[in-house]
Amino acid sequence: MDFILLTEVMRRLALEAGEVIMKVYASPDFHVKAKSDASPVTEADEAADALISAGLRAAFPNVPLVTEEQAASHSQSVSTFLIVDPLDGTKEFVQRRGDFTVNIAYVEHGVPIRGIVYAPAIGRLFYTNATGASVEELGMPEKDKVGVTQPIRVSEPDNAALMVVASKSHRDQATDDYITRYAVRDMTSAGSSLKFCLVATGEADLYPRLGRTMEWDTAAGHAVLAGAGGVVVRFDDHTPLVYGKAGFANPFFIACAPGVVLKPA
Repeated sequence: MDFILLTEVMRRLALEAGEVIMKVYASPDFHVKAKSDASPVTEADEAADALISAGLRAAFPNVPLVTEEQAASHSQSVSTFLIVDPLDGTKEFVQRRGDFTVNIAYVEHGVPIRGIVYAPAIGRLFYTNATGASVEELGMPEKDKVGVTQPIRVSEPDNAALMVVASKSHRDQATDDYITRYAVRDMTSAGSSLKFCLVATGEADLYPRLGRTMEWDTAAGHAVLAGAGGVVVRFDDHTPLVYGKAGFANPFFIACAPGVVLKPA
């Protein structure tokens, strides 16, 4: 894999998809459909998926592609692949809350090693690079010119006063019960893969997810967090979360700065 080209292509496609998404977001009304699992999908999901998929297939024709909106791609058995969630946080999008993202990642031998998470409504672009991970704060983004970026790094957590981030749309009693096992300084909530990014920037120390997710929901955020020095482990045994699983479904997991002393399941 040509990682310089990969980063350039992922960044450009994420920004282009963000433009498509924001046009729909700005419209006074848009149609929301329900998929077979009852989750929502909009014309923004579908248009962004078509754009990103075409771009990735053109640039990397020999790399398998898995994308949320193309059910046929979910039957593949692969360990090295590109994976896309064109609009992560559709519920946030529908409710016009702003914290939705475009997720694109490259997984190699089950490990997400490159990823990009773009939040077009708030103008933040997180991505991995050769030395770790960075955030680009975007005013008027230019697809072919990288703006001012800052390296990001996880916190050195104080286990007596942790900052926790939890899901905005999917938080439940089991998650709250687990969080009570920690000494928590404060809590925040966020939608989509921005939760991984908040841990990656050191704005949070711990993100537990005791709920259903798919690999396209997590791969890009996982890659960004890993690039910033963080870890993502299974909830049950604290072993690393791996990718390319049957059906691309995740177990419960915990994302955190490595200094967090994890509590047992």
